[in-house]
Amino acid sequence: MPLRDEKYLRFTTTRRDGTEVSTPVWLADLGDGRIGFYTSSTSGKAKRLRHTPRAVVQACDMRGNPKPDSRPAEVDVVLADAAELARIHDLIRSKYGGFQVVASRIGGVVGGWIKRRSQPYGDVGVTFRVPQGH
Repeated sequence: MPLRDEKYLRFTTTRRDGTEVSTPVWLADLGDGRIGFYTSSTSGKAKRLRHTPRAVVQACDMRGNPKPDSRPAEVDVVLADAAELARIHDLIRSKYGGFQVVASRIGGVVGGWIKRRSQPYGDVGVTFRVPQGH
C-alpha cells in the first residue's frame, strides 16, 4: 500500500547526539507526491526538525510499530506555511473524523496539565515528498 494511503506513519527524527526518536503520526495526502501532518511547535519532533530537517518515515500501527511488509525511507522535511497548515488540518479532519481530532486535542490539553505546561495544538505543519516506490 502506498504511504499516502496508510492510516499511521512512523516519523523518526534525530537528536543532536544522534539518538533516533520515532513517533506515530496521522497523515494527509497533499497530492503532487507529498504528505503532510501537523504537530505542536513545542513538541520534540518540531524542535529536532528545526536543527535537522531530515527524517525517516515508515508505515506503522497506531503505537508506532513498523508494519512487517513496509520499509523505511529517508525524506527531506519542509515546514508548511499558514495556508498549507490549514489545508493539512482540513484533510486530516476529513480522513480521521472530527471526533478523533477533538479527542486528540483534549488529550493534548490533559497532557499539558499533567506536565504543567500548555502546548499549542497542531500549530506547525510538516511536509515531505514521498520517495519513489513508497
